[in-house]
Formats: sequence, structure tokens, C-alpha cells
Amino acid sequence: MNNTFKYIIILGLALNFTGCKTPTMVQKTENKEVPLSYNDSKDTLNTATFKWKEYFVDPHLDSLITTALSNNQELNITLQEIEIARNEIRARKGEYLPFVGLKAGAGVEKVGRYTSQGANDATTDIKPGIETPEPLQDYGVKAYATWELDIWNKLHNAKKASVSKYLATIEGKNFMVTNLIAEIANSYYELLALDNQLAIVKQNIELQNNALKIVKFQKEATRVTELAVKRFEAQVYDTQSLEFKIQQQIIETENKINFLVGRFPQPVQRSTQNFIDLVPNAISAGIPAQLLENRPDVKQAEMDLAAAKLDIKVAKARFYPSLGISAGVGLNAFDSKYLFKTPESLLYSLTGDLIAPLINRNAIKASYYTANAMQIQAVYNYEKTILNAYVEVANQLAKIDNVAKAYNLKAKQVEALNTSVTISNDLFQSARADYMEVLLTQRDALESKFDLIETKLQQMNAMVNIYHALGGGWK
Repeated sequence: MNNTFKYIIILGLALNFTGCKTPTMVQKTENKEVPLSYNDSKDTLNTATFKWKEYFVDPHLDSLITTALSNNQELNITLQEIEIARNEIRARKGEYLPFVGLKAGAGVEKVGRYTSQGANDATTDIKPGIETPEPLQDYGVKAYATWELDIWNKLHNAKKASVSKYLATIEGKNFMVTNLIAEIANSYYELLALDNQLAIVKQNIELQNNALKIVKFQKEATRVTELAVKRFEAQVYDTQSLEFKIQQQIIETENKINFLVGRFPQPVQRSTQNFIDLVPNAISAGIPAQLLENRPDVKQAEMDLAAAKLDIKVAKARFYPSLGISAGVGLNAFDSKYLFKTPESLLYSLTGDLIAPLINRNAIKASYYTANAMQIQAVYNYEKTILNAYVEVANQLAKIDNVAKAYNLKAKQVEALNTSVTISNDLFQSARADYMEVLLTQRDALESKFDLIETKLQQMNAMVNIYHALGGGWK
């Protein structure tokens, strides 16, 4: 008997040695270094720390954002993903605690008299005065427990990985909030720009109709031909068609906002202030290192990387022996009236199991290799996210500066062309300019006004996008 125990111990040690042999893998370490500054600025004041209500002061825009944060379907879907991740933590936490259950049952069994069990039951005396019933009944109540001892921290690491994934979903929700706010703000300013363009088109239609009347009078006075009249008419028709094109763009932009807000199409309340008079907010970019804390997508990638590292530890622990304990205690009898007669009806069990993979560990190896590859993938994704964040900020900072310079030049162009329209009309009425000069000047003036509005829209979009790129809006 002693030799048997020796063999069991030797076998257990062999299982332990074999199970602990794991493939050698090299993990990749992430690079968190970023440039020290944007354009050599060391100022740490960062616009991203402002709450979105402080950054966007238009009450109509604020109302749209507030409604979207409650009703946007995509955001609400993400909130349920957070709840799913939270429940995963509960499930992982329960795995390293004992599982305890209660079982009760009753049954009946009739075995053949000429079977080994039937012959044994017939010749066995339980106790004087107690007969074995026929057929044999079975009543029992039992409490049982199973517990896997987490000797390699496999279950604890799995729970920690779930926590990291949960935190990643929260950061993913925050990143969606920043995207949603930026998209609504950009669409809102686009709507204001379209309103301004529509007003300019209506003003030009009125001016062109007046010019057309003058040309018709001049034709009657034989100062111009029918060709001039038709060219002016064509210009009026072209501008009128542009009015309906802009109206369609307004409807589509309103409905885009309505979709983001989570409601059916309806008019969007907006500011009546002249779009050209809007002044973009002053921007403080801070330093690039602040992106690691302010950008939700960077923090999400960081949490995903932490979870991937823990997943490797979990996969590695599967190579090691697992120790499980199972126990049970209960009462069992062939007649219900004897069920609580102790110690005769009492039963209990206690078992310990040491299990280790020995042969054909391909599935465990594949899981380990996959976890390692996903960790390397998470490193690259983290580094890519940081790089993308820095590039976005750098692009928007440059755009703010360049668009401001372009806007100043465009404003001067509009002023010059407005003056030229007046001059060309006066010259045309005094027969000192050709009607084509009037038409071309009016067309150039209209295009320049449109370009000025587009440039102003780029300014406002840059103001929104730099706030988004710096990580603002979710706090």
C-alpha cells in the first residue's frame, strides 16, 4: 500500500513538471513617448479641460447636444455594452469563489431478483425489525460544493482582464460622446452657413431681376440686343435654381441633426445671428503628453492593452496543474421515515483533484500564441492611436492659422467685388461697359460671397475639431 502512495506522488510530480513547461514568448512593450510640444509652446493650459457647455455657448446648440446625449440610439447601445462588460466582471469574480448548491430528490427502483444487485439486496439484513421495501425507494437531500483553488492566479487575472475591458468600454463611450458633440456642432454650423448662403442668393435674385428690367428697357431703346436680355434671364434662372439646391441641403442637414438627436424630422431651432459675424473660440492646445489623459480613445487603447497582457497570464496558467476540491454532505434513505435517522442515513464526501495537461496540448498552445499575438496587436493599436491623436491636433492647429489668413483675404476679395458690381452697373447704364462685364462681375461677386461663407465654416469646423482632437467634451 505504501508503494502505491509513492507511485501516486511521483505521478503528481511528473504532471506538475510537465504542465509547467510553457512555450517561450517575447512580449512587445508599448512606446508612450510623444513630442514635448506643439510648435515649441510649453503652455500647459488646455482647452480640452473645458466642459462642452462652457465651450459651446449658443443656447440652441447646447439644447441639441443635451437632447442627443439622452436620446442618441448609438450612444444608448454603447451604454448597454458597458452593462455587458460589468456583468462579465461579476461572472469572472464568481469563478474563483466556491460553488455551493442544494439537491433534493426521490426515486424508485426495481431490480431483477436474479441479478447480482437483486440477490445482494435480498440477503442483506439492514436491522432487526426493518424490512427492505419492494420496490426499493430512494429519498435524499444533499448540500454540495466545488472549488477550484486559484493557485496560479488564473481566475484572478481573468477577473482583472474583465475589469480592464469594462474600463475600456467606458472610455469607448466617452470617445463616442466627443464624436457625437463634434458632429452635432459641425452640422449646426453647416446649417447656419447654408442659411446665410440662402439669404445671399435671394438678395442676388432681387438684384439680378432689377438688372434684367434695366436691360429690357435698354433693348426697347435699341441700346442692347435680345442676346443681352437672354443672357441676363439665364443668369436669373441659374441663381433661382441654386436657391432650391440650397433649400434641399438645408433639409438634409436638419434631418442629419435630427437623426443624431434621436428624433424624427422637424425644423431645427437655430441662431439668427449673421454667420459671418461668428468669432471662433481662442484655443489653448497644452502639451502633447496631456493627450494620454484627455483623449478617451487613447485611454481605451491603454485599457485594451492592459487586458491583453492579463489574457496572456490567463492563457499561460492553463499549462499548469489545476487543483480542485469537491465536497458533499447529506441524508439518504430507502424510506422517508428513516431519512433523518442519523448516523445511519448520513453520508458525506471530500475529494481533491490535481489535473494537468500531459499529452496533446495543442489547443492550450494555440490559445497562448493567440493571446500573445493579440497583446502585440494591442501595443501597435495603442501606439497608432497616440500617433493619430497627435497628428489630428497638429493638423487642426495649422488649419486654424491658415484658414484665418485665408478668411481675411477672402473678405477683402468680397469687398472689392461688391464695389466692382456697383461700378460695372454704372458703366453699363452709361454705355461705357459691355453687358458681359456686368454678368461676369455679378457671378464673381456671388461666388466670392459663397467662398467667404465656406471659409468661415472651415474656421468654425476647425474650432470644433481642435476641441475634439484635444479630447474635450466627455468630462
